[in-house]
Amino acid sequence: MMKSALKLLAAAALAVTAPVAFAQRSEQPVIGPAPDFELPATRSFELDNGLSVTFIDFGLAPKVNISIQILAGNVFDGEHTYLADLTADMMQEGASGQSPEEIARAFASMGGDMNVGVGMHTTGFSANVLSEFGPEAIARMADVIRSPDFPESEFNRILQNQIRNMTVARSQPGPIATEAYVGLLYGTDHPYGQGIPDVGQLDRMTMDQVRDFYARHFGAGRTRIYVAGRFDEAEMESAIRTAFGTWESGPEAMPPAAQARSGPIVRLIDRPGAPQTTVRLGVPAAPIGSEDSYALTVMNALLGGSFTSRLTRNLRETNGWTYSPGSGVTNRVGSSYWTFNADIITENTIEAFAEIFREIQDLQIETPPQDEAQGMRNWLSGIFILQNASTGGLIGQLSNQDFFGLPNDYLETYVDNINSVSNADISAVAAEYLQPDQMVLVVVGDLATIEEGLRAFPQLADAEFFTD
Repeated sequence: MMKSALKLLAAAALAVTAPVAFAQRSEQPVIGPAPDFELPATRSFELDNGLSVTFIDFGLAPKVNISIQILAGNVFDGEHTYLADLTADMMQEGASGQSPEEIARAFASMGGDMNVGVGMHTTGFSANVLSEFGPEAIARMADVIRSPDFPESEFNRILQNQIRNMTVARSQPGPIATEAYVGLLYGTDHPYGQGIPDVGQLDRMTMDQVRDFYARHFGAGRTRIYVAGRFDEAEMESAIRTAFGTWESGPEAMPPAAQARSGPIVRLIDRPGAPQTTVRLGVPAAPIGSEDSYALTVMNALLGGSFTSRLTRNLRETNGWTYSPGSGVTNRVGSSYWTFNADIITENTIEAFAEIFREIQDLQIETPPQDEAQGMRNWLSGIFILQNASTGGLIGQLSNQDFFGLPNDYLETYVDNINSVSNADISAVAAEYLQPDQMVLVVVGDLATIEEGLRAFPQLADAEFFTD
């Protein structure tokens, strides 16, 4: 109680004095070089049915993190967007005759819980429990994955939850902009280009479709298990073989590869009276693991991918036109793309775009100074080290390496590859990839206020405009 009270008093004092402290601080702290990264000891093996397993010996705490990833994500939805989500939700409604409450209590008694999530490529099941309960957690997770009850009585409730989520998403400019953006990049005939289900599409989904999706996409051959932490490897391997060894391999599949399309193309979506303009601006980028991908990573951090990036300082700190601008590279099978996103005050939209284009052009023309570029290299290296300082972070990095088929030394050489990016390389990739004739732009906002100004930009002079 005393420590809590002292923390509250300290926080209150900081709140009172913070404006003075920030006003007096004229320089940002210098980010030093990150230490070398060494991947902890790992061991991988495969069951006869094709299920792959990776053990990661890491940490001192008596905990074990189990991640079971199955190639059954949204990329396999087909014509039924969100079907993977609906299937995963139904799998959490009981297994092997046990109710969701019984399953939750079982994991709680192990000092943890089980979570289920659906991504673009995989449906993932994860549990973080005390080490002594690792084998039991494997058995419980196998029940949920291999023997879901799929109770008909719960289907309508789960379906209505999905419909509510869809309705909320369709009322917000962010999801609307993202859906239009990926549709331009990949086309709506490819899963990467699909977004939110059409109105009424979810209403037509059935329990039979859920069962069919499960039968077509769940199997040992499409499953990879990662176990990280402190655990007895022999016991865990025995538990995995017992729980999953008799599971059928199932149909093989990989997400269909696709190339991101380039512009210039602009889609304007009208929201009359909107106080903010939602922006998605991007271009196709170098695929993960390629030589240019490291330079693009540093370029992105410097331009818009960090809190101290040029676009963030300009649009947020200096001008106050947007609260959370940012950029990043998204990796897909066969392609990647770079995206800048922001929600900009409507009245300042045209001014903001002028600054966005100027910052891009400046970086293309002028090599960034050493202190700025080195600071970004140090920051990226440090973030990478921190991301790998937990069992969850390590699993995420290794699964990414496995999924994209990256070299076995990808993680251990990552920091060196980032630090080998020269200042000139940063400008070179900006000049190569961030070209106006490659740009794909989606703008959601009050077109009566912003459309004329957007069409006047010389960078968009050759773009094909679509207006909704």
